[in-house]
Amino acid sequence: MCDICRATSRDPNTLCVVADSRDVIAIEKTREYRGRYHVLGGLISPMDGIGPEQLNIGPLVHRVNKESTQEVIMAISPSIEGDTTTLYVGQLLKPFTRVTRIAFGLPMGGDLEYADEVTLARALEGRRDLE
Repeated sequence: MCDICRATSRDPNTLCVVADSRDVIAIEKTREYRGRYHVLGGLISPMDGIGPEQLNIGPLVHRVNKESTQEVIMAISPSIEGDTTTLYVGQLLKPFTRVTRIAFGLPMGGDLEYADEVTLARALEGRRDLE
């Protein structure tokens, strides 16, 4: 466990799964997430010869089952490899806990007219109620 996850102020019931340790730093900069992390060490990419067995997926499943995690947040970038990894890991974890995925959409200051169809579709799917 890293120093971030070892901190007693972290929520042990929530786990954020990322592909790379740099993603942990990016999420920490938001100061919004208070749970722990699990770094996969990459993404499933058959074209590059990277399968699930090359990633830290087995330890993740064991950890979620052992620690009685209440929610796993998949914070993986939207790409073919990212979507494949998210779906694969999500299916493995669903029998043990709630699995969610971060929303994707438009960046602050972005104009709708310049956004591609996939980004707009994901922004619509990830919408939430106004507070």
